[in-house]
Amino acid sequence: MKTNVRRLTMYALFSALAYVAMLFIRIPVVMFLKYEPKDVIIALGSFILGPVSAIIISLITSLAEFLTVSDTGWIGLLMNFLSSACFAGVAGLVYWKKRTISGAVIGLTSATLLTTALMLLWNYLITPIYMGYPREAVAELLIPVFLPFNLLKYFLDSALIMMLYKPVSAALRRTTLLSSSSSAGTSDKTVIRKNITIGVAVISVVLALSCILLMLVLGGKM
Repeated sequence: MKTNVRRLTMYALFSALAYVAMLFIRIPVVMFLKYEPKDVIIALGSFILGPVSAIIISLITSLAEFLTVSDTGWIGLLMNFLSSACFAGVAGLVYWKKRTISGAVIGLTSATLLTTALMLLWNYLITPIYMGYPREAVAELLIPVFLPFNLLKYFLDSALIMMLYKPVSAALRRTTLLSSSSSAGTSDKTVIRKNITIGVAVISVVLALSCILLMLVLGGKM
């Protein structure tokens, strides 16, 4: 019971921090694209609590944004959730399988590349709907605009995560919110397997759905 309360408190803490980061740090980069460091917070939660937490914290943060400051409606909610959950989930998934510095680097690099590819696909599928652009015009922006933006965003996020992970986990241990057995380094093997299994399942569903939507678009049904 005590462990569950701690975990719920941590979910609430990381969700609140991610929301605040989104609310107060929004840096325009190009067109309607803005840099927000909320994925740094969500990925830190994934490293500390496991990849399943990335899904939960991403959903809470995206819903909070949708209900308060978002002007992109349900489409923005979907895109925000997908990008945050994919990046933080993949990074945490790899790190929990190999809990070393190299595991963190591999996880963050894999998350950067996979999420960038996924967001290129989803921008191609979704941007014409909510921006009112012809799909052909969006396709012309994928490589010169969306690709460098996403690579820059996720590599910057990765660098910040590498700098902040140790200090944040140490600070949480000092507050007793995070016990020595709660971190990715010493978690119970059953918890690790459960997190990895759920994480792989969710990522697989998202990739499968993305491929199905792409086929529908290419087939002229969307």
